[in-house]
Amino acid sequence: MAFTIKAKIVTFGGHLLKLTHESAVLNCTMALNVFFPPGVYGKTSPKVPVLFHLAGLTCSGDNGAEKGFFNHWASKYGIAVVYPDTSPRGSNHPGEHDAYDFGSAAGFYLDATKAPWSENYKMESYITKELPDILFKEFGALDEGRVSLMGHSMGGHGALTLFLKNPGKYRSTSAFAPIANPTNCQWGQKAFTGYLESKDEWAKHDATELIKKYNGPDFDIFITCGTADEFISSGQLLIENFKAAAKEAGREDQVRVEMKEGYDHSYYYVSSFAQDHVEHAAKHLGVL
Repeated sequence: MAFTIKAKIVTFGGHLLKLTHESAVLNCTMALNVFFPPGVYGKTSPKVPVLFHLAGLTCSGDNGAEKGFFNHWASKYGIAVVYPDTSPRGSNHPGEHDAYDFGSAAGFYLDATKAPWSENYKMESYITKELPDILFKEFGALDEGRVSLMGHSMGGHGALTLFLKNPGKYRSTSAFAPIANPTNCQWGQKAFTGYLESKDEWAKHDATELIKKYNGPDFDIFITCGTADEFISSGQLLIENFKAAAKEAGREDQVRVEMKEGYDHSYYYVSSFAQDHVEHAAKHLGVL
């Protein structure tokens, strides 16, 4: 088996597995969580759709699995949920553990091109290729033809950019309080300066820039954000720039943004609207 099972937990009638595996792309041992809805774990049929949840800065695959309340709704609709980690671990590059917003737990869902990060900070390739390939090979009940994305904060950035970069690969995407225009915010500028060799590369990792040039099938992007999110006022999210870019691209009706009165950036907010995001995916995955 490609995975080592660290724990198997019965929850909401299904099973949450805490797994580790060796990643050739990231050159380290990676941990993740996978939720299997009722009656699925250990079987190869019937196949169930898969929803990837990409977590934010400082987080791991445990945050969404343990605090997001996604598994309740995934159980109801018969969806498997994959909770990957947010960066390689244990690389020990100089400065890797010095700040919460760069290096460890801050991989930004891109493939680094600047040394030493280019050696193994390749979260885009890991999320879009290596990890799903291993999962679908190992667990026969997971349907590789029905996959969606969602993410929170930095993970919302990942869910938007990976969706827009891979037209047709994912059935849908949604984002909780995403970093929607990273080339114009401090978090994104710090990450891109550190990970990418040239500023010319920044736009291809920015959802606001990607939507302007997107030429794939029509989509239905769903975004929520709390009105009391402190990262709105500090200029880190810039969701309004993404909305403006969608309008400029003639896709205003394909992006839905809902502001949630009084909610902040935490998992109290995320868990409050888990149902909305899982049901958005469920609709596009054909189970609602």
